[in-house]
Amino acid sequence: MLESGGMIKEHDRIVLSADVPAEGLKRGDVGTVVHIYKGSGAYEVEFLRLDGRTLAVATLEANLVRAVRPGEITHARDLNAA
Repeated sequence: MLESGGMIKEHDRIVLSADVPAEGLKRGDVGTVVHIYKGSGAYEVEFLRLDGRTLAVATLEANLVRAVRPGEITHARDLNAA
């Protein structure tokens, strides 16, 4: 886990800072960085359902993600909810 303001690395968990409707993702969703695009400020992030299946793999600009902060907890949401 990263301290707030730390550098994000591959395999770090991140928190989505804004909704990404095209991928079915919501602000606060937690994903794992699977690739960092050097020099572009973008990350490839995988978002998993709690049953282990992949929900989305998305290329996200750095302003759309942030490091996990100490004291945070993962929260579940229903993907079928309107």
